[in-house]
Amino acid sequence: MAERRKRRFRFIGFAAVCALLAAPVPASAVAAQQERTVPVTVPALADWTPENGSYAFRPGTRIVAGSTSERRVADTLADDLKAAGHGRVPVVRGAARPGDIVIHVGPGRRALGDEGYELHAGARLSVTAATGTGAFYGTRTLLQLLAQGDRVPAGRTVDVPRYRERGVGVCACYVHISLPWLENLVREMAYHKLNQLLLELKVKSAAHPEADTWGYYTQDEMRRLVALGDRYHVEIIPEINSPGHMDPWIENRPDLQLTDSDGTKQPARLDVTQPAAFDYYTSLMDEYAQVFTASSWHMGADEYMLGSDYSRYPQMLRYAREKYGADATPQDAYIDFINRVQAYAAGKGRKLRIWNDGLTGANTVPVAPGTTVEHWLDATEKPSQLIAQGYPLMNAAYSLYLVRGGFHSDTEALYDQSWDPRDFEGEKLTSRHGITGAKISLWPDNGRGETENEVMADTEPALRHLAQVTWGDPHPDATYAAFTARGTAVGHAPGLRDLTRVPVADGTYTFRTAGGTSLDATVRRTPDGYATLRTTDGCLEIRGGRLTLNVPLQPGVPATPQPCDATNTMQRWDLESGPSGYRLVNAITRMALSVAADGALVQYPPDQHPPAIWHVTAH
Repeated sequence: MAERRKRRFRFIGFAAVCALLAAPVPASAVAAQQERTVPVTVPALADWTPENGSYAFRPGTRIVAGSTSERRVADTLADDLKAAGHGRVPVVRGAARPGDIVIHVGPGRRALGDEGYELHAGARLSVTAATGTGAFYGTRTLLQLLAQGDRVPAGRTVDVPRYRERGVGVCACYVHISLPWLENLVREMAYHKLNQLLLELKVKSAAHPEADTWGYYTQDEMRRLVALGDRYHVEIIPEINSPGHMDPWIENRPDLQLTDSDGTKQPARLDVTQPAAFDYYTSLMDEYAQVFTASSWHMGADEYMLGSDYSRYPQMLRYAREKYGADATPQDAYIDFINRVQAYAAGKGRKLRIWNDGLTGANTVPVAPGTTVEHWLDATEKPSQLIAQGYPLMNAAYSLYLVRGGFHSDTEALYDQSWDPRDFEGEKLTSRHGITGAKISLWPDNGRGETENEVMADTEPALRHLAQVTWGDPHPDATYAAFTARGTAVGHAPGLRDLTRVPVADGTYTFRTAGGTSLDATVRRTPDGYATLRTTDGCLEIRGGRLTLNVPLQPGVPATPQPCDATNTMQRWDLESGPSGYRLVNAITRMALSVAADGALVQYPPDQHPPAIWHVTAH
């Protein structure tokens, strides 16, 4: 979790640059110069050989693809072209004509690697790659170019990523994040050639229903997200954080909680000395395996002793010495649990990932070889040491964090510093050797600090910057303003759902259910794309019950009128349209309003209690 040190950066805006006056140039020379300009993309194209002329996308354009892998890429491109407003483009076999888009997957192009591609624009536009994934990334470049117009300057690029892991980490582990938001994130990631969504979350458990506290996802919801990730070449890597931060899973299992020397149970710490704890954790892994197809498993393993120390748990030292001898340390019991999980994951064909802060050097037992370490904290064991020991290392630096209601990555400062994945917390490496890549991380420490829509707006610059530094040159433009202009030019991924749309105009309405419950309220759109519901007694707000990360996540908590406060995110609502009316979903808790037997409005997860369906009549 991001109970991390807090920092603040000052954001410095750029002044507008005055246009330079130039002597008149013949129109033909201007056109020729424009045709030879390197096309604008994010990530930027590092290799571009211009040619004369341009490629024109026009009515009658087809996508030519033959093999199964080519047609899979072509079908996705056709759908995205339609979503981007380019109309229906047929996918065909056979010879290409002028104006066509040609997808070619040739395993012989090994120099392009698993994700690289060659794009050539001329009378027709071709994307060539050694794999379907590489061809897919070539189509993302094409979509970005067509977002700027129907003509692409003639030329050729060979575009290969510098790092194989280009990720976004999202903690949907306490405060629920809506599925449409996650689906939008997958599309935006793919549009910018990011390939890993590392998702700490709770999937509703059939084996352990006592753990099904909100917010969770159903298996069907996650299958839907995984399928989207597969189509868009974004691997969804699940995480159940352990042995620390286990309270979402074991708060109702005191028998599995670590007990300190005073006899106090620790609901966030799993007692790794118990065989039942390992069995419990691996049974959850087995349930996740029914949904997630990723080649990795993330167990977190961070902050196990946050705010405490091993001396308060003598059973840890006893366990370690019984298993590893008299020289063992209590931290060896923690490493032992990691290694047992690693072996279990390996037996299922999955590689293990952990955070770095638990690797303090106070252990005699090493972490199992091949475990990927995600480095976020400047700790005793430096990145160079971890690489020398043979661990694949991902840069998950604190400087790349975005925390709800807290620290936000200063993307402009990072760009100006030419930050790249060699820049770890506490150490800058001179080589890329051993570094798998980097990721930004989104944490909900103050869950009501920002809404999902605000988080997405905050994330966009960081996401584009990460895409640039993990794929290519970390500083392709002289200024940050010029780099952000790239993002403006390429826009957003096709197919995004507009989650800022309020389906009714500002005004006063009667909300009525089929059962006769009614509510008179004035709807006002908020700047982040939600609505406030003002009644004669105040603005409807979720308040009361148990707080988790400052959010009332307890099902059954009422919605009551409170003094209106434009800064209070608990007063913001989604009006979710359905075939027969609207559901009222709180923007932060992501629970929908239901009507209790006494007529009170209360929040519940949609699969626990049927949401009220509201029919809306304007006054």
